[in-house]
Amino acid sequence: MYVVMVASECSPVAQTGGLGDVVCGLSRELEIRGNAVEIILPKYDRMRYDRIWGLSKTFDDLWVPWYGGAIHCGVWFGFVEGRKCFFIEPHSRDNFFGRGAYYGMNDDALRFAFFSKAALEFLLKAGKRPDVIHCHDWQTGLLPVLLFEMYKYHGMPHQRVCYTIHNFRHQGVAGAEILRATGLNRPEYYLHHDRLQDNLNRHAVNFMKGGIVYSNFVTTVSPQHAWEARHTDQGHGLGHTLSVHAGKFDGVLNGLDYDAWNPETDSFIPHRYNADTVQDKYRDKEALRHRLWLRQDFKPVIAYVGRLDNQKGLPLIRHALFYALQHGAQFVLLGSSSTREIGEQFWQLKRRFNDHPDCHLELGFNGELSHLVYAGADLLVMPSLYEPCGLAQMIALKYGTVPVVRAIGGLCDTVFDAHYSNKPLAERTGFVFHQADARAVESALHRAVGLWHSYPTEFRKLMLNGMRRDHSWNAAGRKYLELYDYIRHK
Repeated sequence: MYVVMVASECSPVAQTGGLGDVVCGLSRELEIRGNAVEIILPKYDRMRYDRIWGLSKTFDDLWVPWYGGAIHCGVWFGFVEGRKCFFIEPHSRDNFFGRGAYYGMNDDALRFAFFSKAALEFLLKAGKRPDVIHCHDWQTGLLPVLLFEMYKYHGMPHQRVCYTIHNFRHQGVAGAEILRATGLNRPEYYLHHDRLQDNLNRHAVNFMKGGIVYSNFVTTVSPQHAWEARHTDQGHGLGHTLSVHAGKFDGVLNGLDYDAWNPETDSFIPHRYNADTVQDKYRDKEALRHRLWLRQDFKPVIAYVGRLDNQKGLPLIRHALFYALQHGAQFVLLGSSSTREIGEQFWQLKRRFNDHPDCHLELGFNGELSHLVYAGADLLVMPSLYEPCGLAQMIALKYGTVPVVRAIGGLCDTVFDAHYSNKPLAERTGFVFHQADARAVESALHRAVGLWHSYPTEFRKLMLNGMRRDHSWNAAGRKYLELYDYIRHK
């Protein structure tokens, strides 16, 4: 099968979050399974060009219709982690992708509407006819609209679209001038509640809604989050649209790149281990304590790794820190703040506990250190208010670090409670709580710390259960190929 990924990010050359990991990881899995995969990205000025091999211009004369005229583009080709990538570079005064940042511009809607059109124009003019075009998030939401309403009449009638939503919060809501820019025109047609009209503003176009309505199949990044998006406020206004199109909507759990996250081969940890040599994990625990100036003591290490963002349940993370120190545990935090205000709150905490022998806060992103934290910690806390998929808990499981998570999104699909799950004992992997309050966090941590201290054999079983779970891209790759095959023959 021939698949083209169209996205605004791909790890490691252009990435702000999990989207880039998915585009690269899923593409790799599809190729391993014998499929031809190509990725189309914008050619940003701030890409990691040192991670692109053999970058060269492959198409020098692409004219993309725009506002009744056309914008001249060049298309570059290079390999990223072995993946075949095309980078679209528009030559215009708009300087769409030379802004020094990926997102956050006033004209983001125009920038990515242009990218969607340019990607289709490139496929058309280069004679590429993929079986499936896989689009990601709001930035490519207009592509299936353009394909169905325009490009299928100009030589692309058989292409099918799978559309994956990673984040429902950002939907690409813009004014109707987008329709004129892309050549769709006819606002009276598209600004209809069955097509592109935003569900909360009838005068606005919603890119993500367009992607849902016009794609052949829509996915999000975990089965639980698919349910939440339809039936709770996690859909951010798109619940009704998802229910209308429920027959072509499902959740597919993201995978984890075990080439990057595997304690058996991890070059960032001093002592490698697997399920058969898990005792070596405790040597990494010693190394973590030595690096962070924590005392060597008979206590579990509870960790938080990730962004310091309101989504992550910041008051509950703070509460977990205090609970740990008061109940026979140590606490390690590794995270970067999303705002100055949040950063200052955690810097105050850091100053308060700077000399505490059982606590360390490392503020800022440190990819190398994160490997050691996963390897050296006993427990990982994730009290997220919402978590579409989550990678931290999957990493923790692989490293034998038992997750303590809130029952939300992908956390529900990957962590099963030691005491209350209906799964067989061999499939139980952590501690789960439901309410987003201090009492719920305390209850789960009480059970976790208590099991570590009083029933070490049972705690070891949880560790090993998690390490033996398969959260690689294998299952997701198989599921997506089934979906691709379904929409090809529908």
